Amino acid sequence: MLKSLLKVKIEFNSLDPRTAACMEFLAHCNSRTAKDSNPSCQVLVKRHTDNHPPQISVTFLNGVEEVFDASATPAQTIREMVLEKGLQVTTEQMFREAGEKWPVFIPSEELKQSFPGIKPRKAEEKKQ
Repeated sequence: MLKSLLKVKIEFNSLDPRTAACMEFLAHCNSRTAKDSNPSCQVLVKRHTDNHPPQISVTFLNGVEEVFDASATPAQTIREMVLEKGLQVTTEQMFREAGEKWPVFIPSEELKQSFPGIKPRKAEEKKQ
């Protein structure tokens, strides 16, 4: 999960009952597999004593920062969004390193072309 991240910042008030998502996300970040995927990723925890709502901020390798409201969003949903965005960042980085323009635009006529390696499905196969 940390593979495409520079920094994770988790903020919460320990006495706030809405901190479950923060604690679960922190546990994911501290897991051995997550740390092994990117040992240089900073995981910061900031404990508040005021009414600051629980939130998780992540900074991706391309410098984009996203902030998630952890009081209303489950940790698994935040994790899935981070993984999805991380995949996009990794793909963008691969294209840029290869000297290709980003984003890639595929003309609609190319999308409609058949590919010789794929057999079109018959109507009765589609129904099953």
